[in-house]
Formats: sequence, structure tokens, C-alpha cells
Amino acid sequence: MLTTKECIELEDIYGAHNYKPLDVVLTKGSGIWVEDVEGRKYMDFLAAYSALNQGHCHPRLVKVMQEQCSRLALTSRAFRNDQLPLLAKELCELTGYEMMLPMNSGAEAVETAIKAVRKWGYQNKCIKKDKAEIIVCSGNFHGRTTTIISFSTEEQYKEGFGPLTPGFVVVTYGDIEAFEKAINNNTVAFLVEPIQGESGVVIPDEGYLKGAEMICEDNNILFVTDEIQSGLGRTGKMFVTEHEDVHPDMIIIGKALSGGMYPVSAVVSSREILGVFNPGDHGSTYGGSPIACAVAREALKVIVDERLVEKSAEVGAYLIGELRKIDSPYVDFYRGKGLWIGIVLKKDAGGARRFCEALKDKGILTKETHENVIRLAPPLVITKKEIDTAIEIIHEVLS
Repeated sequence: MLTTKECIELEDIYGAHNYKPLDVVLTKGSGIWVEDVEGRKYMDFLAAYSALNQGHCHPRLVKVMQEQCSRLALTSRAFRNDQLPLLAKELCELTGYEMMLPMNSGAEAVETAIKAVRKWGYQNKCIKKDKAEIIVCSGNFHGRTTTIISFSTEEQYKEGFGPLTPGFVVVTYGDIEAFEKAINNNTVAFLVEPIQGESGVVIPDEGYLKGAEMICEDNNILFVTDEIQSGLGRTGKMFVTEHEDVHPDMIIIGKALSGGMYPVSAVVSSREILGVFNPGDHGSTYGGSPIACAVAREALKVIVDERLVEKSAEVGAYLIGELRKIDSPYVDFYRGKGLWIGIVLKKDAGGARRFCEALKDKGILTKETHENVIRLAPPLVITKKEIDTAIEIIHEVLS
């Protein structure tokens, strides 16, 4: 087996440098724990950006994937398979929507949502050809495709990748008045992360989501929430919008939909909205594959059977409570919901990267975001005992 140093050298030579990972090379994982090629163990406090809500290599997911791989892996959507209709039914029953459309990555699901709401606008609001507009928020992160980066407010994401895709209006995140003022006759949808993950676990004021829902209803525009990172239990509810009793017109789901075993995403909505697609309008070779559907079905069952949503609420409250007891000269404040927490550092703290490297050296893996925020998002299977262990290390590093 290659050493950490050898793996890093090979990756630096042969891999494109579009990431700046921490210098740890992982080879095993179970629950919240991972192991590197030298046998050192770490607590995973990133969970692959919330894809591993069920933990690493959950035995039920491994079993289902192995069984499905040995039976039937891929059919494409040219034919039907016996797993897709079951996932469609179970996902719709779980979320309370009428239809779902499966894809692979989160970005693909966002692209699917964009296409769906635009076509809905042309068919249902009689908007003139190519004039549909979608309102989005500052600080957003919805993916990396050319269309999606076109409405990012992070300049690095756009630099050198033009020409960019038109049809998006950016408003200040959390500002309900700015959103309402931006609506015009060409507006078809409001696309928003109910909590912004990549911006550092930024939570809008209470009432923002409910207000947005009401404004969308009053103006006949679609309310679309991107819950790729925040959904499926991460914040102590199945979806963030449940904290305010909000039911969006469409939810975009990904990451934990497969428990980290396979790229699976989906869009759930009403029959009226997803019904705009006709054969040939949209598709994906791997989307809705037997493997994807079998794994996603089991991943959803694990969330329900193991009460991971409830655990996230309970253990998450305990974690942020313990963090707030840490008297650190570097920390400005803590924010979070459920098991999704941002440690916001002071401007003179020297950036979050050095703290993430220090945490890694002591056995906790997490990642900086927006330079001065340490994001904590462990698998939802974490226990209070494991959190106590983590708090001792975090206290040592932050103090």
C-alpha cells in the first residue's frame, strides 16, 4: 500500500488541482470513524458535505448495494427496472409530493429544477420565449455547472468560464423585502437554500422561509428549496422548511439520499410542475438506475428506522451547547441547527484552515469554508460519548 506522502505526490502530478484537500489519505471508514493508509484513526466531522448522514459504509447499505450489483446494475431509462417505481412511491410518500425525477449529482438535480420551472412558466404563465427569470440569493451554492455558476456571487466560481447563462436575478439572502421587490412579470421561481452550507451554515431569521412561501403564492411563482446538504435529517428535521411548517413547490434532494454509497439525487414536486416534461425533454443514463434506486430506498429506511432525524435534533443541541462553553480567543460566535454547525472565527484568528489542520493532527476531520468558518457536520449516527471526545479536542485546539 502506498504511503500518505506517495499518494499525495501522485495526485499532485496526475490529478487536476481544482481542490485543496487536507493532507490525509483515507482508506477505511465505519460510522463516524475513518482510517488513513498508515492506520491512524479520525472522527469524520464533515460527512462528505452531509452525504454520509447514515455514517460510513452502513452495513444495511453495503448489503443492499452488493445484492443489487450482483443482480442488475444498469438498464438506462430506455427500459424499466423494478427498483425505480418503488423508490418513486416511497420518496413521494416520505416527502408528501406527487412525483419525483431521479438524477445523479446534486448539480444535475438543480439543473433539472431550473429546466422544470422555466418550462412551467412558459406553459402556465405564458411568459414570452426565453424571458423567464429565476430569483436566487447572494452567497448561494447550488453546484458547479456553467449555468449554476452563472448566478453565483463568488467571483472565483465564474472567472474564466464565460459566457455565462442569463435569466437569474440575485437578491440579498434573508432579506424578504428585497425578494418581493425583485419579482416581475417574467419571474417563474425563487430558488433558495433554506440554510446556506457553503457560506458557513448561515441561517436566515425565523419567518423568512414562511414569508417567502406566502409571497410566492401571492405572485404565482414557484418556491424551490435546495436541500441537497440540509435535507434528510441534517438540521433535526427531515427538511429545514419543516422548522417553519413550510411546504415548497419543489425540493431538490441529493447527497444523503444514498448514504454516500452512490451518486443519487432527485427533484420532488407536484404532478402539475414535473408533468411539464415530455419524453425526450430531459434525461440521464444513470439516473434512476437499479443500483441508485435500491441504495436510496434503503438509505431512506435507515434514516427512519434509526430515528436519525430525532437524533440530529437531540445530539446537535448537545454539541452546540458544549461548544458554547469553550472560551476561545479566536471564536467570534457559533451558529447552527441540528448537527450542522459553523464556528465563526474572528478576523484576526488567522483563518480557519490552520485550525482544521490542527484538528486533523489531533484526530478530527473537518473543512474550512469562506476562509473564517469551521464547519462541523458529523454523521447523524454520532453518539454523545463520541461528541464528548471531540469536544475535548476542539477545546484544546481553539484554546
